[in-house]
Amino acid sequence: MTAALAQPAERPITLLIVDDQEVVRSGYAALLGTYPDLQVVGTAADGAEAVELATQLKPDVVLMDIRMPVKDGIQATRDIAANPLLARTHVLVLTTFDLDEYAYDALAAGGSGFMLKDSEPDDLAAAIRVVASGETLIQPRVLTRLVEAFVAARPRMGGPAPGSQAAEALRALTDREREILVAVARGLSNDQIAAELFISPATVKTHLARIMAKADAHDRAQLVIFAYESGLVTR
Repeated sequence: MTAALAQPAERPITLLIVDDQEVVRSGYAALLGTYPDLQVVGTAADGAEAVELATQLKPDVVLMDIRMPVKDGIQATRDIAANPLLARTHVLVLTTFDLDEYAYDALAAGGSGFMLKDSEPDDLAAAIRVVASGETLIQPRVLTRLVEAFVAARPRMGGPAPGSQAAEALRALTDREREILVAVARGLSNDQIAAELFISPATVKTHLARIMAKADAHDRAQLVIFAYESGLVTR
């Protein structure tokens, strides 16, 4: 009787670490390298290098600092999110403050969430796994409070300009899609939206995919931002 062949291990989550301080980059690399399901494939000292390496390496997750020379983390995040070759690469923003306006801007640019730099190693590793799976890191209600805080602090624009991309995207939504987008902006999960609207969670997911396509949104975080900045949802 022959022994069964061992199943191959799942491919580790590949990481690109971006920070302008070498000690921070090496510290994260050493720390995250201790987790068997995580693999650091590169490090970058500024946003321009980050975009170049991300294009070459196509990591699953980029840990992105915000304040950097040459090109900041916001523009680097925007460049990565806009690159169709990096559709499977997700950006996890690292920030010093939990209500950092730059973190909001990074989410708007296409980041999938943010973590505090002083987070515990296990929490950071868990966050990387969440982002790598394609989910938005921030819990829905926390995300909503963050967006509300910074949308409220910015000058009101009276909704998108007629004929703008945002206005066209808003007009393209069906009534049901608007209902679901408002529910997302309120911080409801897919299951909660399904229960409130008397539809299945699978139907909610289908609608969300269509809304993201129409709004050119990278993930749930950008949907919430779109809902507020388009004027569909107000405080």
